[in-house]
Amino acid sequence: MTKLLSYLGLAMRAGKLVTGDEIVHKALRSGDLELVIVAGDASENTKKKFRDKCHTYRVPLLIGLDRFAIGASIGKADRVVVGVSDSGFARMMREQLAIMSEVEYIE
Repeated sequence: MTKLLSYLGLAMRAGKLVTGDEIVHKALRSGDLELVIVAGDASENTKKKFRDKCHTYRVPLLIGLDRFAIGASIGKADRVVVGVSDSGFARMMREQLAIMSEVEYIE
């Protein structure tokens, strides 16, 4: 989990991360995202919304971590939804999922 959080921080500093419900939703619609991450402690409504949207736009979705860990890793207040726009960062994060069991990953 530590590597995944580190990758989130690197992606944020590189300008390859978008945060917030509406901004991530807009980036999904425009085809700019390679991966979406939703906090495991998000509301069921938020999880369902992004499951459906990611399925529609064929973007991998990760549900896990918690809003405080996500926020801390990117230097912001707690965050529920983030989107990764860079394929390299998205690939590195997906590779970490092979060794993590506390997340739900939907391709």
